[in-house]
Amino acid sequence: MSKRDFKRYTVTSALPYANGPLHIGHLAGCYIPSDIYVRYLRSLGKDVAYICGSDEHGVAITIKAKKEGVTPQEIVDRYHGIMKSSFEEFGISFDHYSRTSAPVHHETASSFFTDLYEKGEFLEQSTEQYYDEEAGQFLADRYIEGTCPKCGYDQAYGDQCEKCGTSLSPTDLINPKSKLSGNSPVLKETKHWFLDLARYTDFLKKWILVDHKGDWKNNVLGQCRSWLEAGDGLQARSMTRDMDWGVPVPVEGAEGKVLYVWFDAPIGYISSTKEWAAEKGLDWEPYWKDQDTKLVHFIGKDNIVFHCIIFPAILKTHGEYVLPDNVPANEFLNLEGDKISTSRNWAVWLHEYLKDFPGKQDVLRYVLTANAPETKDNDFTWKDFQGRNNSELVAIFGNFVNRAVVLTHKYFHGSIPERGDLSPYDQEVIDELKAYPDKIAASIEKYRFREALSLVMDFARLGNKYLADTEPWKTIKEDKERTATILNIALNIAANLGVVCEPFLPYTAEKLSSMLNTRGLKWTDAGADNLLKGGEEIGKAELLFEKVEDEVVDAQVQKLMEAKKQNEAANATVPAVKENISFDDFTKLDLRVVTVLEAEKMKKSKKLIKLTVDTGLEKRTVLSGIAEHFNPEELIGKQVTMLINLAPRKMMGVESEGMILMAEDKDGALRLMMPHETTAPGSPIS
Repeated sequence: MSKRDFKRYTVTSALPYANGPLHIGHLAGCYIPSDIYVRYLRSLGKDVAYICGSDEHGVAITIKAKKEGVTPQEIVDRYHGIMKSSFEEFGISFDHYSRTSAPVHHETASSFFTDLYEKGEFLEQSTEQYYDEEAGQFLADRYIEGTCPKCGYDQAYGDQCEKCGTSLSPTDLINPKSKLSGNSPVLKETKHWFLDLARYTDFLKKWILVDHKGDWKNNVLGQCRSWLEAGDGLQARSMTRDMDWGVPVPVEGAEGKVLYVWFDAPIGYISSTKEWAAEKGLDWEPYWKDQDTKLVHFIGKDNIVFHCIIFPAILKTHGEYVLPDNVPANEFLNLEGDKISTSRNWAVWLHEYLKDFPGKQDVLRYVLTANAPETKDNDFTWKDFQGRNNSELVAIFGNFVNRAVVLTHKYFHGSIPERGDLSPYDQEVIDELKAYPDKIAASIEKYRFREALSLVMDFARLGNKYLADTEPWKTIKEDKERTATILNIALNIAANLGVVCEPFLPYTAEKLSSMLNTRGLKWTDAGADNLLKGGEEIGKAELLFEKVEDEVVDAQVQKLMEAKKQNEAANATVPAVKENISFDDFTKLDLRVVTVLEAEKMKKSKKLIKLTVDTGLEKRTVLSGIAEHFNPEELIGKQVTMLINLAPRKMMGVESEGMILMAEDKDGALRLMMPHETTAPGSPIS
């Protein structure tokens, strides 16, 4: 963290791909941390531009569009709207949320490319790149999947392995496959413009590993070091792609090519700032070009290389822009012990949470911050969500505030009592009260938001303990003046708590300030023990949090399980078609509906059930290997499909006179082939 004072702050959050809704992994990764930081800065009275927007040019968008049979524009219009409204309802307080399809972004990104092109920064090279012959197009990095050569993960992308974080080139992949056709792509020659990253090695090493060694997070420094100190060093990276969706490459001979999304997307921060400034009647340039501006990028760990190496190299080469002062990147959040996956629908979607838990934005903000993956991957579970809500937010934070306000109304008719003489314990508590805001601020400024939130909760514990120790419900019987002092101090703890919790729990802070009539207090006011003075009126008590019951979280877990089951069914591997037979061969099969009359498990066999069936012509005995899937009792009376002209076969001393037909699921479970309606035994199937 830089020790100097800055005149203004430009804070960005990673641009989310507009190919799907937001989930809790996105929130925990960069959006909640950045919002906490920005709300804190605003409460200090700082000049802040909090910038974000939808990344609408990623390959993920075109893949989604092809899958759904619509245009990329339809995809981005749909998800941009969903994400923007979800952010707003959840309380992520962007100053401006733009999109990279905006004209100002195309102009800004094109201008950057042209500037570097005219400075001779690009290497123009013809190289062999993967081409899908069936689809008839070159494959961008994320159109290719294969096995990572570093860790063996078999779903690595052509530009990066999301499991181990290694940056890759498509030709590094083992057994590459096209995501368009599933075929193995071929190499074909094409021309592109490369940024020679090796030229920036010395600058990047000093800027990252020396200048920021003491203040950047270890995970960020570690990943940067792995790039900068690799044996083969930094490699030239193509800044263009063979695609028809994105910002067109603004040079001659580049028809049918667009800017690489990781050249284009970070520039979206700048174009979004331009839009914001124009709407506000401000000059955008100081927020990006004045050395008194602190630039902070909040991202997930999969974006470290782009924000710490590629984008800074571009900004440095341009020459007019400030470089990031910090890039606090979080690790990944898992869900119920499994990696969050959009494609597998294994996620808690923000827009669905907001619908299922109306008015409980702060509960999710609290849980995701308290369990944030700041230094290692962490796991979200619904039971932990319930536990933290009930045992921390309700039992500690909410309980303290409720008791302080309720007792004030009960004993002093809602008027803040005057403070009398202080006991040594009172003074000790007041001293702690005064210290908490600075301790919380120190953690926020080091981007340790879990630690900061823990201190906020400790502050609430201080209030809870103070009331429990002083017992105003007892002192009121014999010493009203003492009770007045206790509640005055308790209410001032609550007022301070309302200020310091606002970056983390903004909706809760609003409720609390409404109850205590403390609207307008800022961080600079926190730490005072007289925010509330004797004689002032406070509002009625209002529950800040409510318990989450077992059935609520059980329903959410069941929802996940159903989504998992549906995804597995949709992606079930179907056996290959057997070789063709003639119609005459088919007509030899005599398939009929039969009724099961008797069923019993064969002794000394784990698999066989002996069935007696009515074929409409006679009773027959059939042995079926279904004992591991059905109880004999549940089969009696059911109608099933049977191949009745199969040659008899003796098994375990019993002659089986036919075959009962089954369907087998992906997981090996068997299903009876039954008629939809009851029919006469012996009815032929044709």
